[in-house]
Amino acid sequence: MKFSHTIKSFEEFTNDELYQMLRLRSEVFVVEQNCPYLDLDNKDQKSFHLLYYVNDQLAGCTRLLPAGLSYVEIAIGRVVIDKTHRGLGLGIKIMEASIAGCQEKFGEGPIRISAQYHLSKFYQSVGFVEQGEVYDEDGIPHIEMLRT
Repeated sequence: MKFSHTIKSFEEFTNDELYQMLRLRSEVFVVEQNCPYLDLDNKDQKSFHLLYYVNDQLAGCTRLLPAGLSYVEIAIGRVVIDKTHRGLGLGIKIMEASIAGCQEKFGEGPIRISAQYHLSKFYQSVGFVEQGEVYDEDGIPHIEMLRT
């Protein structure tokens, strides 16, 4: 298997890349999780996006947000892996690449995420620590986590 990734600003996307990313996010966050919500929140245009490929097929993506856009800190959001590529260890690969991407694009500093609570232990494995209480976001329990 060939693994690769790229990080692009919104303006750098080709039409096909943008469509594939938005389709993947919709397939998982809206359809698979049965959670109708507005994914397009006007933050994509001000963020960088990590696109992760397996054998040149989009397998996952994340959104890298500058400090001040969602939180005081730099943030990673919209972490998603296509269901046909789960079980390959991509979660850790994507998060490690996203953390490195944040440092490259925004410099060193703490990174905040809003994690689905059932994935808290996974995010702890890449250095995030739970912050505050569990809260409901679109019917799914979430918790803020911080990596310093």
